[in-house]
Amino acid sequence: MTLTQLIYTLAVAEKGNFTLAAETCFVTQPTLSMQVQKLEEELGVKLFNRNTKPIALTPVGSKILKQARIIVDEAKRMKDVVSMEKGEIKGDFSLGIIPTVMPTLLPLFLQTFIKKYPGVNLKIEDLTTTSIINRIVEGKLDAGILATPLENPKIIEKPLYYEPFFGYIPKSHPLSKLEKITPEDIENMEVLVLEDGHCFRNHVLKLCKTTSISKSFNLKSGSFETLIQLANEGPWMTILPYLQTRTLSQENKKKLKSFEDPAPAREISLVSSKSQLKLPIIEALSKTIEGIVRGAIKFDNIQLISPN
Repeated sequence: MTLTQLIYTLAVAEKGNFTLAAETCFVTQPTLSMQVQKLEEELGVKLFNRNTKPIALTPVGSKILKQARIIVDEAKRMKDVVSMEKGEIKGDFSLGIIPTVMPTLLPLFLQTFIKKYPGVNLKIEDLTTTSIINRIVEGKLDAGILATPLENPKIIEKPLYYEPFFGYIPKSHPLSKLEKITPEDIENMEVLVLEDGHCFRNHVLKLCKTTSISKSFNLKSGSFETLIQLANEGPWMTILPYLQTRTLSQENKKKLKSFEDPAPAREISLVSSKSQLKLPIIEALSKTIEGIVRGAIKFDNIQLISPN
C-alpha cells in the first residue's frame, strides 16, 4: 500500500471518473487505474462500483476512503512540520472568501501577502459560506474567510476583525434627518437586502427584526452596488458593512448614517480544518490580514450580530 495509491483513489472518489481523476493527478488513465486496482487487490475488496455513472464507492469503499483521507492528511502534516522547523512558508494554498467580503478585503492584503511570502501559491475562490465549510471538511479547501460564529464542531474559527454596519439613507428618506440611527428606527422600514444565500442578508434581517425587503417588488441580487443604486433612485434604504463604505463616492458617503453605540457589527474569521494542515501559511495569512485591517477599522464599542 502506498500514498500514491491512496491519493489516486481519493481522486477517483472525488471525480467519479477514472479519466478525470488521472487528469487531476497528472498521470495517464491506465497508470492511475492500475494503482487503484493494486490497492483493491491488497485489501481484498472492491472500492468502486464501476458499473455506475459516475463511478460510486462501495459501502466498504466509503469506510476505506475515510481512513485514506486521514492517512494522506497526516502525510501532508509531516511536510508542515518540516516547513515550520525550517521557518519556511511556501506551497499551494486554496482559500475561499464569501462574496460580501472578497471585493473589499482582498485588495487590502493580497499584494502585501504575495510580496512577503512569494513561495506561497494562492488559489482564491469566491464561494458561499456553505460551500466553503463543505470544501474544508472534505479536504478540498485549505481555509476560508467568512462571517462567524458558525458553531460548527468540524472547523476552527480564528477571528480576524469586527466590521460595523452603516445605514445607507438618501436625503429623500424619512430617516435622513437623524444624526445617528438605531435598530429600532429601521424595524418598520423597507430595507433593501441581498438575496438568499448571502450571510449578510441574515445579519440585516436579524438587526431589523424583519423579513421585509420591499412590499412593491421581489429583489434577487448579490451586489451591494445594485442596492446602493436602487436606494438612490427609490424610497428605500439599505445596510452596508464598513469596508464597503470606503469605496463609495464622496457624494454617496454623505448618505451614510452610523448607528448609536454599541454599533451592530459582524465578526469575520479565518476558518480552517481541525486537522490544522498548512498551519504556517494559515498563521502568516492571519497575521497579515490582522495587521492591515487593524489600521482600517477603528471601532471599539460594537455589538456582534450572528449570521445564524
